[in-house]
Amino acid sequence: MKLTNSSTVITRDNIQVLHIENAFASAQISLFGGHLISFKPKHDDRERLWLSENAIFDGQKAIRGGVPICWPWFGDHPTNPEFAAHGYVRNQIWEVINAEETETGTTISLIPKSSARDGFLGKAQLSLIIHIGKQLNVQLHTANIGDTPFNFTCALHSYFSIADINQCELIGLSGQYLDKTNNGQKFDTPRPYTYTQETDRIHLQQPSKLIIKDSHHLTEVSSSGHDSIVVWNPWKDKSISMSDMAEDSYLTMLCVETAITQGQLIKSGEAHILSQIIT
Repeated sequence: MKLTNSSTVITRDNIQVLHIENAFASAQISLFGGHLISFKPKHDDRERLWLSENAIFDGQKAIRGGVPICWPWFGDHPTNPEFAAHGYVRNQIWEVINAEETETGTTISLIPKSSARDGFLGKAQLSLIIHIGKQLNVQLHTANIGDTPFNFTCALHSYFSIADINQCELIGLSGQYLDKTNNGQKFDTPRPYTYTQETDRIHLQQPSKLIIKDSHHLTEVSSSGHDSIVVWNPWKDKSISMSDMAEDSYLTMLCVETAITQGQLIKSGEAHILSQIIT
């Protein structure tokens, strides 16, 4: 594992975690799942990512919070419900293949143990490039290294830390969304975009920037390479039902996910980049 002077490896329960501390920010990346679990810029010392106080770090179950990597399918498998939701790379050990210090921060490149598993027929190489500076830049690279095209879906399933969901507004979305809590029916995006109940929505839009506004702060989320923005909050009853969430977890988190939900075709020799920048 190649590391820089700003990077150290710590152990949390059964998982190795890469801790980055540079002039601009601190961050933590779980090597189980290639999973960002913390990003705190030094100019305001405010944590941008939410991590459940009941998150399980056993190296088996995906970690609740941070930025889980969903690939090569998002949600349920398209044809076989026996395969795990959100793909298989979030339950693998990832390897750091490069680490570099630049004048703007620290760049970490990782790959999963394997990009090939049952349920996915493509021949791909997946990599994750994370830049920790004044902003957090996360890029998920999918390269077709085979001879035939393949389709996939994916997401940067980001959990954002907020002060209070009852005082939170999401700015920048419009049009209609698919409501997963209502059998995928279409509804108009609310204005203002606030929350009073379980929310699980797929916005089939490609806005370049969104703003999460809570009672104290603004968090900017810029996206590219996506066909959808997914907005999720489990609300109280579902929080209670999840072993890795506290009863009141829903109050301090909001998922705003940069995603491909409709399918992305990649031809042989080509690649795709899904990107999210958090400020």
